[in-house]
Amino acid sequence: MSPLNEEQLQQIRDERKEQIMDAALKVFARRGIIGTKMSMIANEAGISAGLLYRYFKSKDELFITLVQQAVDESITGIKSIYELPGSPLDKIRTLTGEILDEGSLLYFMLMHHARTSDEVPETAKKLIGKNSMKTYIDILEPLFIEGQKKGELAEGNPSELISCYLSVLSGLMTLNIHGDENYQMPEVDLLLRIVTRQT
Repeated sequence: MSPLNEEQLQQIRDERKEQIMDAALKVFARRGIIGTKMSMIANEAGISAGLLYRYFKSKDELFITLVQQAVDESITGIKSIYELPGSPLDKIRTLTGEILDEGSLLYFMLMHHARTSDEVPETAKKLIGKNSMKTYIDILEPLFIEGQKKGELAEGNPSELISCYLSVLSGLMTLNIHGDENYQMPEVDLLLRIVTRQT
């Protein structure tokens, strides 16, 4: 059997790093930064703690890396709404479904911990601070204004409307953090009544 070349070795390293980050996201989302130990992440990833430390020097470094990824992906995801087909309301409906999807929940929980927990690394706090609610409002405002002009969305200050919309989604995600099997996420169309123009 021939030895692996550098490209193959790099692919293995990249896959291992992704495996570690996926495991860390699950553990941090459940336990927060205070309740997480590197050994828990290694266990979740199915690797030794020694191997984990080859990729990340500390729990803080791993947490900061994940927060950066969560921020980047959330901004990219919201900006991508403009590439979707349909009317402004159609686009907001699709975005709402994606935000409330279970796959988004882990990232939301991570960012929730980064905003609210003690002992969060300063770098992670700054990342969250630079990307506040206003960041998302600014991205969505042109779409909401267009929706208001077309008579699809409720009248009023678009920034306040978006803030209300995002606050409701955040509240719903927070309620769902512990995965209560009796908790039922409302249907997207029911939620959109808060922003839809009533006739």
